[in-house]
Amino acid sequence: TGTGKPAAFALPILSRIDLAQRAPQAIVMVPTRELAILVAEAFLKFAARLPGFHVLPIYGGQCYSPQLVALKRGPHVIVGTPGRIIDHLDRGTLSLGTIRCVVLDEADEMLAMGFADAIDAILGAIPEERQVALFSATLSHTIRRIAKAHQRDPFEIAIRGKTATAANIRQSYWLVSGMHKLAALTRIVEVVEFDAMLVFVRTKQATVELAERLQARGVSAVALNGDVPQAMRERTVQQLKAGKIDILVATDVAARGLDVDRITHVVNYDVPYDTESYVHRIGRTGRAGRSGEAILFIAPRERNLLRLIERHTRQAIEPLRLPTVEDVNVRRLAKLKARIGEALAAGASDYYRRAVEEVSLETGADLLAVGAAILSLGEGGAPVTTRNRAEPVGEGDHGDRGSCAGDHGDRDSHDAADAVGDDTRPSWGPRAPSAALQFEDDGRQVTWRLAVGRRNGVLPGNIVGAIANESGLKGQHINGVDIRADYTLVRLPAALPLAIIDRRSRTVVRGQALNLEPGD
Repeated sequence: TGTGKPAAFALPILSRIDLAQRAPQAIVMVPTRELAILVAEAFLKFAARLPGFHVLPIYGGQCYSPQLVALKRGPHVIVGTPGRIIDHLDRGTLSLGTIRCVVLDEADEMLAMGFADAIDAILGAIPEERQVALFSATLSHTIRRIAKAHQRDPFEIAIRGKTATAANIRQSYWLVSGMHKLAALTRIVEVVEFDAMLVFVRTKQATVELAERLQARGVSAVALNGDVPQAMRERTVQQLKAGKIDILVATDVAARGLDVDRITHVVNYDVPYDTESYVHRIGRTGRAGRSGEAILFIAPRERNLLRLIERHTRQAIEPLRLPTVEDVNVRRLAKLKARIGEALAAGASDYYRRAVEEVSLETGADLLAVGAAILSLGEGGAPVTTRNRAEPVGEGDHGDRGSCAGDHGDRDSHDAADAVGDDTRPSWGPRAPSAALQFEDDGRQVTWRLAVGRRNGVLPGNIVGAIANESGLKGQHINGVDIRADYTLVRLPAALPLAIIDRRSRTVVRGQALNLEPGD
């Protein structure tokens, strides 16, 4: 990741391009629109001294008209996502009869996104006399099947260094319970010096919720996921590059191919389920030899994933020292003083000077006290006190101290208290009591299969609500909600009484009873 992989196929392709032939001679298939744009830009950069060279990125979410016009001009190289390439083949607006070279980039991700049939169809439309190069982070059975079907006696080149991640990326982890992830992240954001930060979560819904909660704390954060329209996605990436956005909250797929020099920190808010995803995530920082920071949030029940990542990367991930309340206050004071200095340099109007003088005369307070009172009105630099240490930074969003959708980490009281300091009640009042289900939870969980899935239109919140409602079961007991096409897998406490399971089985969601059955 970040080692200039496009050059490995772009330079050889460019050396064989016939500029006089106004027809596609090479096609590069990539999983995402961002990667299509990135690869096309790499081709243009490498072909700077090839007059008349044309490369065309084609991808979903973009209007067909400019793509049709560009195809008629006869680009030399096509870079596209399988879905949009198939669309053009079906429309008859793209012919692959002149293709001599094919590249499958990020093949594992394309297969994970369900493009296997599309890849087979595209390769089937290309002449037999061609060269096929396949790039993949992993070599699964399906990828080997494609290689065997479409490549002739291929060489397998495996590149492995001493570590699987760049040495210039400092990696650390924080053992944090789910309900306190937001508090830990906001404390890091306020104290740590960073240029731009990329925060990874597992679901589309979580990107939106976390971005909104960061915005409520005065942070310039934007969500990036597969549901964001392409024009907005491109505008968001440009704003990140230009420094108009500080934090991008994204899913794995949405961040594929993202190459922004400003990203100095990557935060794994939700730990990835596989080690390859972790390597790809943190590879978004430390680009082109620059240094970067990668922070991993680990729930107590996810320690085994931390060990797997360390074994895969062959690097020890050090525990992170979370900024203290004192660190936050020092940082806030420094920012406040800087703003005051800027205001002094700009010069205050006579209107404000008169206000300060009159208040001082009318109240008898000295100018220092009046100045402090004025600053307190802004509240932007208010210090953190022991009354709100459980919510260390930002005073908005008081109504929900929980986690984002799908983020139901262990909330063991000891670990939670360690994560954010004293668990004293915040200044907005005591929490309402809840009628929690009483049972001996030993931490073990088992997987159950539910008879509802995507075809029923269910969301993770529907599942959690249906299981928790009326039974008094807390949200932190419900983990790993995995919605498939026709069913859903969910992890529940192994000690949960069977009577509760039976009662929840009869719960109807979207017109279908849950029918809980043991899953695998």
